[in-house]
Amino acid sequence: MLALLLSSGAALGQGKLLEQGKGLLGGQGGGLPGPADRPSSGGGLGAGLSQGQVGDGLREALRVGARRTVDRVGQRDGYNRDPAIHVPLPGWLGKARSGLALAGQAGLLDDLELRLNWAAEDAAPKAFDIFADAIASMSIDDARGILNGPQDAATQYFRRTTSKPLADAMRPVVQQSLSEVGAVRSFQRLSEAKTGLPLGQAAGDFNLTSYALEQAIKGLFHYIAKEEAAIRSNPAARSTALL
Repeated sequence: MLALLLSSGAALGQGKLLEQGKGLLGGQGGGLPGPADRPSSGGGLGAGLSQGQVGDGLREALRVGARRTVDRVGQRDGYNRDPAIHVPLPGWLGKARSGLALAGQAGLLDDLELRLNWAAEDAAPKAFDIFADAIASMSIDDARGILNGPQDAATQYFRRTTSKPLADAMRPVVQQSLSEVGAVRSFQRLSEAKTGLPLGQAAGDFNLTSYALEQAIKGLFHYIAKEEAAIRSNPAARSTALL
């Protein structure tokens, strides 16, 4: 998600722009400098850009991708109607679908699957502030790693810095959402319908909240990666004046 695309960038090749960004961020330092720091010299590619401007552009690119991702998945049916990130039933329930249908319990399965997706959608808006904190705390070394790294370097940065905070922030929302819509009760009924045994014996130590949370975070990173790829390669995806 590289935002080295300021005023003169439109007419220049993407590869050269990346090289210019790497050069501008080549100095030492513990954090990204301010806009007035170390402008580039000469009249060539990126002339007049400072480390601070490149750093601001990189931050902006990450914010754009994070905002688009959260807006996309955090709306009603953002997970449910998207085949790429739809939250499926837990494995043993999916395998039991035909047997439960014969027992007249298919409606419970459908309801539970829908509510797992709704829980993910309810929790997703919490993610933006977590991503924003990771962007604000980015160091110069982090920026260099993104510019010089693989095509998913920014996504890897987010995975490394936000996975635990995302889980901590989103878990209460997922738990409350599942409880409010009765998904836990549905899960209990489905467990009993599967084997006639109590929930603990039928489902073991399976945790419905943890499952939905894991799937919700997986969906977020799926689209963070898509946004990174788009901003790297598609000028139309660079939607702000700074980019």
